[in-house]
Amino acid sequence: MWFLSPRLAWMMANLLSYTIRSPGEVVAMSSLHPLLPRSAPSATGLSPRALNALLDRLETVSGACHSIMVVHRGQVVAEGWWAPYSADRLNLLYSLTKSFTSIAVGLAVGDGLLSLEDRVVDVLPEHVPADVSEQGRRITVHHLLSMTAGHPTDTLTEAWELEPQDLVKGFLRLPFNAPEGTRHEYDNSTTFLLARMVEKVTGRALPELMDERVLKPMGIDHAEWDRVASGASFGFQGLHLTTEAVAAFGQLLLQGGQWGGRQLVPRDWVELATSRHIDSSWHLEGRPNADFFCGYGYQFWMSRHGYHGHGAYGQQCVVVPSHDLVIAVTAEGESQEVLDALWECLLPGLDAASGPRTAAAAGNEHEADGDVEDAYVADRLQKLALPLVAGSARPGRSVTAKLDASAEDSALPDGTVVVVDPVDGGWVVRFESVFDVEVGHGHWRESAPLGRPIVSAGAWQGELFVADLYVITTPHHVRLTIDGETGTATWSCPPLTGPDLRLHVQAPLMTRPDVS
Repeated sequence: MWFLSPRLAWMMANLLSYTIRSPGEVVAMSSLHPLLPRSAPSATGLSPRALNALLDRLETVSGACHSIMVVHRGQVVAEGWWAPYSADRLNLLYSLTKSFTSIAVGLAVGDGLLSLEDRVVDVLPEHVPADVSEQGRRITVHHLLSMTAGHPTDTLTEAWELEPQDLVKGFLRLPFNAPEGTRHEYDNSTTFLLARMVEKVTGRALPELMDERVLKPMGIDHAEWDRVASGASFGFQGLHLTTEAVAAFGQLLLQGGQWGGRQLVPRDWVELATSRHIDSSWHLEGRPNADFFCGYGYQFWMSRHGYHGHGAYGQQCVVVPSHDLVIAVTAEGESQEVLDALWECLLPGLDAASGPRTAAAAGNEHEADGDVEDAYVADRLQKLALPLVAGSARPGRSVTAKLDASAEDSALPDGTVVVVDPVDGGWVVRFESVFDVEVGHGHWRESAPLGRPIVSAGAWQGELFVADLYVITTPHHVRLTIDGETGTATWSCPPLTGPDLRLHVQAPLMTRPDVS
């Protein structure tokens, strides 16, 4: 969470079970190899006061930030995780995954295996329906990348319902309402098709291709991809990476696809993918999303400053070439509010800075002030934490209740029996016939009942038992409330792939198991 390399030993081990005794303190520790060098912000010409203002602003946005990393002039100058989120955690990136799939397309194009003019029907002939329309026959890689195939809405649900065994065929069977290449419509299916086309021409699964050609050469040795029942990755969502890996990806783009002296991604592809190809404002009219009105590239959004890869609930990789700046954010909130905060709080701190410090300037009063401000922001970043549930432990008290699933965004079936039993330092919450979860009092406690971690804290508030259950590798958490013999378990914001909590804590992840 801090600026200087010697302090990297704090990075947390990715274990199945440990206790966070207090914000930022973890029992098990391990060193992780940093992907990017560290520096104090004022050393690169970024005002620490701007970072402080940014943190002030992020505390006021709707939802919650889970992590932030700021890279200026190639150096990580600010990094923080709101406990119980931590540096080693893989985060579900939702549609930020699309930007990685775009890079995979660029690899295939650079290898001469695919071109922007290649048609879906030619690359994937086994998926072409007999009654495909003439427009369906004309859809190319360019149309998929820019989401300009001509469908009126996102086709994902309808295409899967139409062809449960073959999303590509379902996509091609749906009617079009605009000529291809003329109108942008955000469409998840287009990225699924791109992933299958890349796999067809390269002979490699998308995750393996990206691991071999991009991620592992960068030092990113652990990435997870959600998959459908057939084993294929979604491509349009479902990639899990650490916050630093997301920041490093942004830095790779900023460097034109070069990393450690190697050209991992063709420079001309990075420039092409992150350039505006189509207007994106028409379907956002009336919504306060200024950074989504600036046009769409090849699975990247153009911004008021630079461009960004975007995932639901605020997963962001923001690249601002004009300021040599990359920002990675994970969150459970609204992306536009975070982007506004970056432009209004962070950018002025860059514009006001005269440039990086020099050795000759060391020791003067201004430099000393900068060191103090750097240290203050570093300390603040170290102590970031989401609020623990307030209340008492009431040791010795147990309770049994049944869940009422009529509440909106319920996470478990109606009538599920819940038993809360006290243990040292907290409780064991037993969802009968489902799983058990460990809950801490005054601290976060982790368990992995079905293989994926849940980090929880709770308390008694009078006669109510309240606990927050964070599905820590995602943006989401469940609020459990028990009042007498009745309880509710509701999502703070429901996962896009379904409300059943069991689905999101199983290992391996398979967030659409009904699709083969």
